[in-house]
Amino acid sequence: MKKLINDPNAVVDEMIQGYVAAYPQYVKVLESHKRAVVSVNTVRPGKVGIVIGGGSGHEPAFMGLIGRGFVDGVPVGNVFASPPPDPILEVTRAVHGGAGVLYMYGNYAGDCMNFDMAAELAGMEGIRVETVLVTDDVASAPKEEAHRRRGIAGGFFVYKAAGAAADKGYSLDDVVRVARKANDSVRTMGVALTPCAVPQTGMPSFVLADDEMEIGLGIHGEPGVERGKLKTANEVADELVRRIVEDMPLGAGDRVAVLVNGLGSTTYMEQFIVYRRVAERLKELNVQVHRSFVGEFVTSLEMGGCSVSIMKLDDELAEMIDHPVDTPMYVQT
Repeated sequence: MKKLINDPNAVVDEMIQGYVAAYPQYVKVLESHKRAVVSVNTVRPGKVGIVIGGGSGHEPAFMGLIGRGFVDGVPVGNVFASPPPDPILEVTRAVHGGAGVLYMYGNYAGDCMNFDMAAELAGMEGIRVETVLVTDDVASAPKEEAHRRRGIAGGFFVYKAAGAAADKGYSLDDVVRVARKANDSVRTMGVALTPCAVPQTGMPSFVLADDEMEIGLGIHGEPGVERGKLKTANEVADELVRRIVEDMPLGAGDRVAVLVNGLGSTTYMEQFIVYRRVAERLKELNVQVHRSFVGEFVTSLEMGGCSVSIMKLDDELAEMIDHPVDTPMYVQT
């Protein structure tokens, strides 16, 4: 599979270098670690530090969310691999403004192990760290085992809610409360049409026939819940919404935020066609769409397909979702 790269083993470092060179008004790399990327202007005394992170290959997640009202720092891992504890700790030190630090990341074994190690090391230095795992992927575990679910595109809502709370001056305990409420209120289902290829191998991460699709396939190629013949955009959107609503019932009077997320090579044309049908289905349920997001937020290299995330809102979460942000990859006024 064709890629515009130099050395396959240098893609992450060269990506970071290019990103920082493109957006010096937003981000910088710490001298203490080349994989530690932090904001140049959001850290302030008394503000809770917000740290998210994970493997590369999901851009604009996670570096793209560093900025005002959102995230303060990101440790960067190799492609589809957790960052090790060292850059996590360096980012933690850099974003600590005296009010503690919140870690948020998808529920994957490597991330859990490495972020937990960094939190323990930070604690030994007197920095209080709390953690909220993102577990929005309906396909990855049954409802009664929701704690086992993976974190995918719905993490955007969790990070945004927590970032807004921190920007408003909430205490660490309250930022954690908002983040957990956000995670409990969001569900995501995705569909894959074509695979991606990790730069180091150049080989497809999975195989789908030209006339096939897979519901629920993970952003690292984890198996989904149903493989079958390619369906129309309306049929796919109906299926994704159905599975979300079965897991998180929605009805008349509910308010939601909706995210249609492209996985890397799906055009905006296709994403808007999917959103059109999602909006129709929610209208049929008498559910009010408070705010919508369409685009690439959490990708999987050049994977084809998309996901739909729905977040049920109360007044507090609506306020957080509406909070202004200014980042290189996403601006909301």
